[in-house]
Amino acid sequence: MEIAFNAQELERVNKIKDHYPTEQAALMPVLWLAQRTFGWISPDVMQYVADLLHLPFAQVEGVATFYTMYFKKPMGKYHVQVCTNVSCMLMDGDSIYHHVSKKYGLKNMETTSDGKFSLEEVECMGACGGAPVVVINEDYYELSSIESIDKLLESLN
Repeated sequence: MEIAFNAQELERVNKIKDHYPTEQAALMPVLWLAQRTFGWISPDVMQYVADLLHLPFAQVEGVATFYTMYFKKPMGKYHVQVCTNVSCMLMDGDSIYHHVSKKYGLKNMETTSDGKFSLEEVECMGACGGAPVVVINEDYYELSSIESIDKLLESLN
């Protein structure tokens, strides 16, 4: 598969770059666009972004590997993130994580064999007032329960 943005995505990259004083400053949102486009940040994607922004590969790799929001391997069509930090843990976030883990036979950062679901235990989603929080792809589900998450996951089948 060739790694390349289409014309519309390249236009988006240019708009992103226009918001920053340097191309280096645009790296994180361009990596985010690349992940949304290609599904994950492979070494080939890192090189493409480095070339696009005129940056050294090592700089792009350093950012992509430092931040956990950038996937370094393919994830499921539905990437389920369950917060188990203090507020969410106190509201049974850890029970939700273990339930989903057992239901799909997944450990942290694993994907089902059909590629449909992946699971990630996260430290904080920044939504403590709505604990426990579950995020599927980019959609937040606050005040979650095992029952509500089961219904949600079943609706994705």
